[in-house]
Amino acid sequence: MWEKIVECVPNVSEGRNQETIRALAAALERVSEIKLLDVESDPDHNRSVFTFAGTPEGVKAAVMALFAAALPRIDLRKHRGEHPRMGAVDVVPFVPVRGVTMEDCVILSREVGQGIWERFQVPVYLYANSATRPEREDLAAIRKGEFEGFFEKIKDPAWAPDFGEPEVHPTAGVVAVGAREFLIAYNVYLNTDDVRIAKAIARAIRGSSGGLRYVKALGFEIKERGLVQVSMNLTNYKKTPIPRVLELIRREAARYGVSVVESEIVGLVPQGALDQVVEYYLQLPRLEPQMVFERRLEEALKG
Repeated sequence: MWEKIVECVPNVSEGRNQETIRALAAALERVSEIKLLDVESDPDHNRSVFTFAGTPEGVKAAVMALFAAALPRIDLRKHRGEHPRMGAVDVVPFVPVRGVTMEDCVILSREVGQGIWERFQVPVYLYANSATRPEREDLAAIRKGEFEGFFEKIKDPAWAPDFGEPEVHPTAGVVAVGAREFLIAYNVYLNTDDVRIAKAIARAIRGSSGGLRYVKALGFEIKERGLVQVSMNLTNYKKTPIPRVLELIRREAARYGVSVVESEIVGLVPQGALDQVVEYYLQLPRLEPQMVFERRLEEALKG
């Protein structure tokens, strides 16, 4: 198999039109040297997350194929959803998996960013480890104002794109491209329809407002379910594990007389993050792969 593997997790501003989502997935599946691992779509957020992995060159080709398929099909002038967005393809992160370093992914992000502008005329902002300025490390800071606000924002010299002219693509907006560590998209639902509670809890737990480091959080109303959601990105699960986040949300929710209904992971999650859950809730300090029946059986059958 491949000696060098990069993960890529583009977020696309379409979570309702299944024909469009299938077309984007098909475009990725036609690219050699990558494997499409997962597609998660949320109609309330009106957003889809595509997870694929492959060689650096394969991943680069896949991003171009995704843009080529998405731009004719997604018009942000007509897009509405709970999740903030600034682009048809909103964000393109690269994550080192095997045989590549973070710096390799930074270089890859720059090459891809330049290619996106040259081929599609969508302005590109480099973020996370690829950021050219400290204020651009945080994706939320770049995205502030969203698609509608970017037509004025991009004219500010402080927000000139890293690739492209200071002019928003009329239907596809702008895109953030960067290299980062593994991120877990984690959402918690509460048994209330009062979005003020979700927003207050999000403010209490996110790192930028004094909560848990490596947690980014927003509160949303999920009208279809009559619930609210604390929607999060966990940017370093090793230092801020899922159980710590969930327990703090439970404690904050209790202050408002509400409770957690359920939680969800969007996309894929590393085994290490799940091991932390087992360790915390079962008080089981060690879960080795050979302790799992199915894995032992698979190994035995291979032998």
